[in-house]
Amino acid sequence: MSDLGFDAPLFIKQIHETTVNTVNTPFFYNQNGVPTYVSELPPGITPLIPATTQPALAVGKEYVVADVLNVKPTLPYGIETQLGFAAQEVEFEPLWATKDIAAAFGITLVEPGQAVMLSSPVVELQQIEYEYGVFAGHWSPYQGTGNTLLSVVCTDLEHHNFPHVFASTDPTQPLVISVGRYWPKLGKIRLADLWVPRGSALYIPPKPASETLECIDLHNNRNSARACWGDIRQNSIVTHTLLQNNDGFFYWYWNAIATRHSRPVAIG
Repeated sequence: MSDLGFDAPLFIKQIHETTVNTVNTPFFYNQNGVPTYVSELPPGITPLIPATTQPALAVGKEYVVADVLNVKPTLPYGIETQLGFAAQEVEFEPLWATKDIAAAFGITLVEPGQAVMLSSPVVELQQIEYEYGVFAGHWSPYQGTGNTLLSVVCTDLEHHNFPHVFASTDPTQPLVISVGRYWPKLGKIRLADLWVPRGSALYIPPKPASETLECIDLHNNRNSARACWGDIRQNSIVTHTLLQNNDGFFYWYWNAIATRHSRPVAIG
């Protein structure tokens, strides 16, 4: 009997990239679900006031961070921090991304017809149209497993000093963004999956590192296609992301315990 193998699963594919000048076009405008960047907003459109980090807000599954196991500089790309959780399994609470839920992680929900003014220390950013496969989160850059497709997903979150826009632009499925809020001095972290309705977007302002921060807001988008689980016909989604594609400096926070992800109970 000959050996048989599955088709290679899609990880991440870049479809199209455009440059966004944050000085010439400082507004992100959600034009009926199409992410656009403009110098002036259409008449009658008032930009949203971006959500600020309020440490007292606590949403998502809470876990004790018993220890910081390792801090590893990976210059020039960033710094990895391995957190030790006092848990056997970790669940990211599935939540539809509402204005209040997003704000609990320092994120602004931008619905169709709404806009927000970008804050960016970097003049030129990139908007990239991606296709994310449903297995994209089943990869670890921390544990020496290379490009192996893993049977588990670890906690893998980041922050950085440039803004993000995660736009839910797939024609059939919502976008899923994993988020966390970490209180280093209290030794606790809250974790969730934000399910972004089709046509909406999340704006994450720059999140620079500072020892004075009471809490740290974190995110990751490799689980973008999580909504495809259980769909035998669709195993990837299309999404648009605003980011600094080159020379960004990242702060990664990770933990090796297997994570659990599920669907929200309510319909968004």
